[in-house]
Amino acid sequence: MTKIFNADLHCHSVVSDGTLTPELLAQRAAVNGVELWALTDHDEIGGQHRAAAAAKANGMRYLTGTEISVTFAGETVHIVGLGFDPDDAQLCQGLHDTRHGRGPRAMEMSDQLAKVGIHGAYEGALKYVGNPELISRTHFARFLVETGICKDTAEVFRKYLTDGKPGFVPHRWAALGDAVRWITQAGGAAVVAHPGRYKFTANEEYALFTEFKAHGGVGVEVVTGSHSPAEFVEYASLAKELGLVASRGSDFHSPDESHTDLGKLPFLSDELTPVWETLANRIQ
Repeated sequence: MTKIFNADLHCHSVVSDGTLTPELLAQRAAVNGVELWALTDHDEIGGQHRAAAAAKANGMRYLTGTEISVTFAGETVHIVGLGFDPDDAQLCQGLHDTRHGRGPRAMEMSDQLAKVGIHGAYEGALKYVGNPELISRTHFARFLVETGICKDTAEVFRKYLTDGKPGFVPHRWAALGDAVRWITQAGGAAVVAHPGRYKFTANEEYALFTEFKAHGGVGVEVVTGSHSPAEFVEYASLAKELGLVASRGSDFHSPDESHTDLGKLPFLSDELTPVWETLANRIQ
């Protein structure tokens, strides 16, 4: 495979907090010219076999994927895993344990919203959940839009569900080392997702990548839906400096909510080593 290649290795289905099934995502990706695809649901791999079959039916190559939530320096960081064995017992158990805390957290979020006059948020959010184990802030945001409390999800996250705002409940996720180990021991590659989104100082970001590499992490998402053109350049430079492979993914969730569609990102620079070159024997 060439470096200049339409790969989309980050998106979400109804198995976590997306709005489309794995099959509909595969169709959309193929129509948009995606050649290599990965479904990366949050802390979940239950859609992997469906996604691989749908990719094949739509003429695309496929890499298994997931996006694992970890806590680092008091912040939630996401680690994308690619090309692993989806039936690996340790990976499956680790993801199960990571998901387990979402239910109690969601109830507490609902209680906080009730204190500011927003009632029934838990039940409202459940309507948008394909997998109740994976209820998240996104599902609450859709409820707040549906009920007219906010006009869109961007307004939700300005007024609610973020640190210091009503409905925010932190969750302690997996440790960084655990997430990287689950991925790598299952034969996959670990990638830091959308690093431009984290509110780290330069020293904290350096510490994140240093520890990530020490645990066996190999990649960084350079081109992704939430990065600006300046951040494409910044994280391409970081990848070269730290000897990391580069990934590309839209982080697509929904036709109505996502700013970047599947397969519509700029290509990776030909100066970078793409993650799919290191996973050639894992591509289906």
